Amino acid sequence: MTEAARQRHPNLRRRLLLTLLVPMLLLLVVDTIVTYSVALNYADRVHDADLSDDLLALAQKFRSGEVPGDLPQEARLLIEYDNDGRSYYAIRSNRRGLLGGQADFNRPASIPDMPPVLYDMQLDGRMLRAASLSLHAADNPAEIITISIGETLRGRQARAWQILMLIIPLQTGLIVAALSLVWLGVTRGLRILEPLALRLAQRDDKLGPITESDVPVEILPLTQTIDGLFARLRAVLALQERFVADAAHQLRTPLAGLRLHVDRALASDDPQVLRDALQHIDRLTERTARTSTQLLALTRAQGQQKEHLATAAVDLAELVPKMVERRVPEALRARIDLGYQGPEEPARVHADPGALQELLDNLIDNVLRYAGRDAGATVSVALPSATQVMLQVEDNGPGVPAEMLDRLGERFFRVPGTEASGTGLGLAIVQEIARQHGASCSFGPGSSGGLRISLLFPRLEAEPPKAG
Repeated sequence: MTEAARQRHPNLRRRLLLTLLVPMLLLLVVDTIVTYSVALNYADRVHDADLSDDLLALAQKFRSGEVPGDLPQEARLLIEYDNDGRSYYAIRSNRRGLLGGQADFNRPASIPDMPPVLYDMQLDGRMLRAASLSLHAADNPAEIITISIGETLRGRQARAWQILMLIIPLQTGLIVAALSLVWLGVTRGLRILEPLALRLAQRDDKLGPITESDVPVEILPLTQTIDGLFARLRAVLALQERFVADAAHQLRTPLAGLRLHVDRALASDDPQVLRDALQHIDRLTERTARTSTQLLALTRAQGQQKEHLATAAVDLAELVPKMVERRVPEALRARIDLGYQGPEEPARVHADPGALQELLDNLIDNVLRYAGRDAGATVSVALPSATQVMLQVEDNGPGVPAEMLDRLGERFFRVPGTEASGTGLGLAIVQEIARQHGASCSFGPGSSGGLRISLLFPRLEAEPPKAG
């Protein structure tokens, strides 16, 4: 296969990788968001701990009396200086008011000598994380000093971003490595199909099953479907070969006879000889045409699958009398009393109407050919049970020897000694059509001699009455 032809076909390996790549990219995005959230939470906890430690250190100075009032200039610069942003503070006394820092530094109410209170606030248009602590003044226990310090969020966000930048390349590398391993795994895994492809390439015209023990479970439905296709192809080819062999066998004799009588007519100027030759040619032509028709009908019946039949609800109590009536003129010419018996109620079956007509034509044709002159024949429809419909053809002709009843329905079988012309295919067609419709076909002696052919069809449930 050329490279251009390969590109026109779907690539299973590429499709598998793309199917995995998109979810992995989505997973990377989700993981990035989660990682940033976790890193930011971690940075918040670390900075909150540092903020609390700074506040406790400053409060300790107030408790010891080292800082009696406002902070000295060095202490203020140390608190307000921050590499990652800016820090704020406020020191308030319940008696003397603001001792230092920003007057608009909000603080929650706190109980003296309790752990620092951490909270979020906004100052000068910036979001801050703040801590506040209350304590008793060292020189006046009645005076309560509230110390509050805060810092911007820039440092926390910078720490979280640094953590994220460290993790993203690692995760991206892991995804690339995973896709590479998947590529190698898929490439290696697809090699398991090579023995199957090799077997198919070496089969030539063989149509045997390809499913063997080395076929993977994942493609087992595909190979089983191919095996089913091969089986149907084998059946069609066998049917074709049988048809060709049957046609060659059955048409050889009439065609040879035609050639003989044509040569006979060409070699003689006697009008009687010409007339006799033409009569033989007419009979042989009719026989050839009927043989061809019967062969085609049998091949069509054998080759048609049950699921492909154009089935419908067919009322045999309505169809059969019409078919019998159509063949009455032929019966009269053959001096056969052809009649019909049937029930008053419907006898519906699920069948292909065209195939049923073919079946009935062959049943009646068999009677007209072999029952003999002055015989009687009855085509009947009966309902032997609630689930069955019986179609029966019975005559009082010479019948068939008991030891040969089992061979009726074989292709090209004719009872020895039968003088009437025929192909031996009519009852084979009847049996094949019956089999396709789930019906059984049996042969037996008639009540008054002759032959009885019985077919039992599954009965179609009656249609529910329409609401009026």
